[in-house]
Amino acid sequence: MSAPTANWSYPTAIKFGPGRIAELADHCKATGITKPLLVTDKALASLPITAQALDILDAAGLGRAVFSQVDPNPNEKNMEDGLKVYRAGGHDGVVCFGGGSALDLGKMIALMVDQSVSVWDLEDIGDWWTRANPDTIAPIIAVPTTAGTGSEVGRAGVLTNSETHKKKIIFHPKLLPAITICDPELTVGMPAFITAGTGMDALAHCLEAFCSPHYHPMSQGIALEGMRLVFENLPKAYATPTDIEARAHMMSAAAMGAVAFQKGLGAIHSLSHPVGAVYGTHHGTTNACVMPMVLDFNRNAIAEKITQAAAYLGIAGGFEGFKARVESLRTELGIPANLTAMGVKAEDLDMLTDMALEDPSCGGNPVAMTRENTRALFEACL
Repeated sequence: MSAPTANWSYPTAIKFGPGRIAELADHCKATGITKPLLVTDKALASLPITAQALDILDAAGLGRAVFSQVDPNPNEKNMEDGLKVYRAGGHDGVVCFGGGSALDLGKMIALMVDQSVSVWDLEDIGDWWTRANPDTIAPIIAVPTTAGTGSEVGRAGVLTNSETHKKKIIFHPKLLPAITICDPELTVGMPAFITAGTGMDALAHCLEAFCSPHYHPMSQGIALEGMRLVFENLPKAYATPTDIEARAHMMSAAAMGAVAFQKGLGAIHSLSHPVGAVYGTHHGTTNACVMPMVLDFNRNAIAEKITQAAAYLGIAGGFEGFKARVESLRTELGIPANLTAMGVKAEDLDMLTDMALEDPSCGGNPVAMTRENTRALFEACL
């Protein structure tokens, strides 16, 4: 089977398939963007795939403006720097190009171009999003170059407060990109550890959505199929980076995970968010690191669900078999065995526990998270 090529309209317009980056300028024009700012991260800025994207825009008369001062865990300082470039250049839209960090920060720039409120006033709490003026939000085109966060099909972005080191989810319906280009050829050059970490992020999204106790049958089905795609294709993409078919299926799994987690996330994310904010660890890798421990933590509440999922996924042994498959995949991908190996210090556990309990992800965990059991979970992860 060759890599699929298709146009989808769920949850936004998705142009999927190898070589689809060639359509970037056409999609900018279709969205009304005449002077885009391409937002990417520092590592990607000098790579050929970014030059290719800029060449496509430039050849169509759309310029080649780029902002790349994006940290791995982007914060409001990165956003303000990007806004200065956007305003000074007279831009009228954002092309978010890269992994989750670039996609999220690009969205924040598009959101905050001309708002009268702080970005922190738009956190994903209740109806806070209604505080924003929707008419000033710039149009967004998303071009993922990794297969993990799924931010290309989401209505939110994660921004770290540089003073408190807390990650905040910023939400507005108009942060859903108008058009998303999913070109698996753009992911071929990912370093192996990024392929591993982003792929495990996609698995974490699907797994936590599947286990969430909230009611959302559509997301439940999407999460289950997303897990299948990850288990079958992440090892292939990791072992053979040029396997375009595996890369394509991982791009699908990433998008599916972000759609599925409308149903909820859980302890995996509520632990990894503060660890990433404090220690600067890679988000997906941190998710993968704590995944088996969180499975144990939730076992009594999810064993039946996981047994059903294992049967669909062709994994023998029910819950234990599923957990063993996760652990073997982590080993295969070189994921650190525990948070100690990622640099987390025992003396920070009280602070991390408080931060985890403030994270909105913990509300979707199958087992209610308390200060006592969350700290014990962190200790297990060390």
